[in-house]
Amino acid sequence: MSSALVGLLHREHAATGLFLELLGLEAHAMTEGLFTELPGLAERKSQLASQITTISRQREALQQGLGYGPGRAGADAAAAAGDAVLKSAWQQLLARAAEAQAMNHRNGVMVHTHLDFTRQTLNFLKAGGQPLYGPDGTHQSGGSGNRLGVG
Repeated sequence: MSSALVGLLHREHAATGLFLELLGLEAHAMTEGLFTELPGLAERKSQLASQITTISRQREALQQGLGYGPGRAGADAAAAAGDAVLKSAWQQLLARAAEAQAMNHRNGVMVHTHLDFTRQTLNFLKAGGQPLYGPDGTHQSGGSGNRLGVG
């Protein structure tokens, strides 16, 4: 089996590992409230995803050149026909890709949860139609005689 195919699998595996590291940094930034770091991380993720796509296309072109079909089915067939090194490289890539997919999904859920919380908070603050704070900076409760609605 082609050593070039094994080489591409290793490159794709390494790039996916870097993507996992970025996902970890992204999760850390969100859990620690370091939201100013997210745009830079998103840009780096986008660049790395593009690089992974390029390697994946090269791998697919090579597997088709070796007589296997496109996509996952062709890659599975090429790996099954290959030696232990190829089979191992393919299985390792599949495992890492699954890990990246799960971690990316988790981060997406965290982003959407934070956005929902922010929207709900903004809607709550806007609900009364009156400013939450008066011109002197004190809290306004919206009509009761006390400032914080207590008592």
